[in-house]
Amino acid sequence: MWKKEDVKTQGVAENPVAVAGSGTSQSSDSSSSLSGLPRAAASISQGIRIKGEVTGTEDLFVDGFVEGKLNLTANSCLTVGPNGNVKADLNAREIIVRGRVEGRVTARDKLQIGSTGQITGEVQTDRLAIEDGAMLRGKVEAGKQVKPVETKTAAAAAAATTSKPSQQPTALGSETAAD
Repeated sequence: MWKKEDVKTQGVAENPVAVAGSGTSQSSDSSSSLSGLPRAAASISQGIRIKGEVTGTEDLFVDGFVEGKLNLTANSCLTVGPNGNVKADLNAREIIVRGRVEGRVTARDKLQIGSTGQITGEVQTDRLAIEDGAMLRGKVEAGKQVKPVETKTAAAAAAATTSKPSQQPTALGSETAAD
């Protein structure tokens, strides 16, 4: 069990955020107290206004105002907090929206809209989760993307297969209705 006295005798910082950001290894007991986050996210707080393009490879928490583009590469997670107001195109592996977003939203893996979240614009993601009370207005493309060549081939095969049988049941259905 972890004790406060043990930390003082070892000369380790008491602030878990400072330890997480320093890049030093942690014991399994102290890492569980950080809610499973291996590193601290960068933050744009409520009083900050940014106009332009923001790019990075770290997780990002936005609770202020951003206008322009937000592009996070690698395995980054973008969270728009309840006070966040974003008028930008968003691109990240995972996006969590609890504030207001206006623009094109591209979540490569998952998009989660919280109960206080509002999105207006185009959405493209593999997985989509919407809580009660959330608002989503615009075009949505959810699910795994299929290559266009396969889509055309599958559509042509489906049309060829269903064209003849679909005519028969329609005729049978009308004859049955006439009896």
